[in-house]
Amino acid sequence: MLRTHILFLAIAVVSGAALAGKVAAYTVYVSNEKGNSITVIDSATLKVKQTIPVGQRPRGIMLTRDGKELLICASDDDTVQILDLATNEIVGNLPSGPDPEQLNIHPSGSPVYIANEDDALMTAIDLKERKVVAEVSVGVEPEGVGVSPDGKVLIATSETSNMAHFIDTDTYEITDNVLVGSRPRFAEFTADGSQLWVSSEVAGTVSVIDPKTRQIIKTIGFEIPGIQPETIQPVGIRILKDGSKAFVALGPANHVAVIDAKRLEVERYLLVGQRDWQLAFTPDEKLLFVTNGNSNDVSIIDVPTLKVVKSMPVGSAPWGVAISQQ
Repeated sequence: MLRTHILFLAIAVVSGAALAGKVAAYTVYVSNEKGNSITVIDSATLKVKQTIPVGQRPRGIMLTRDGKELLICASDDDTVQILDLATNEIVGNLPSGPDPEQLNIHPSGSPVYIANEDDALMTAIDLKERKVVAEVSVGVEPEGVGVSPDGKVLIATSETSNMAHFIDTDTYEITDNVLVGSRPRFAEFTADGSQLWVSSEVAGTVSVIDPKTRQIIKTIGFEIPGIQPETIQPVGIRILKDGSKAFVALGPANHVAVIDAKRLEVERYLLVGQRDWQLAFTPDEKLLFVTNGNSNDVSIIDVPTLKVVKSMPVGSAPWGVAISQQ
């Protein structure tokens, strides 16, 4: 049995090395919610390069559109920190409002949109001036923040109100409210803007919405053999640019669902770490990094083969993930 275990580990190491040799080198950033840190990973070697101390309870993170800075929702510090990626040092803060959890950025590079969970607000901030330009009252406990590819529509998902709010980015007026499943956590547009996907953690579903009609096209459910339905709790969503496949992190179910995004049907489930939260593709979409909050690691999925090729430890309670070109 011991020899079998050692052989398995050896195969895993060789597999990881072989994979590293054929992929491009990108930098992966992981926010560690309980570790108050950002783990920096080299996607080519799949090794940790650095651990950077940041504010309290970092969750949602996102690169600025120019790729020079990483914005970090330091939730318990009621601020969004700015990490300079040239120096890996915190160089400023954005006046985010209380308890920022997730954020997104207009395609032009500014404003930054931040969900303030405790105050039921969506805050828009001018990134250059570092000033609040608008506050939009939304439903109770907003978390997910989506922006349409053309930048005209902002989405806020309210966990307690069970709604996806459509907000006009010019007027900051709510133009529609779409009722989805219980506790919506994440909102993701397809690259062409033709669909909006919203995960509902407690309902255990993903709602696929037509942004033009504001109608739900389909509600996708999940069933994993041997897994209790109540543990299947969808959170993060990522969709390939060509719209062929979508990947959904299923939380305590410890799996990522692979969905045929054309037929809107689940293809398979991939076993990852414990309580997977968020996901991010490398820019070439060859690898998908998955944060596992309870096992304190990230799982790496080889997208072309749909196989989990490696699991690697990071900080305490990894939550968000973002990947740069360098």
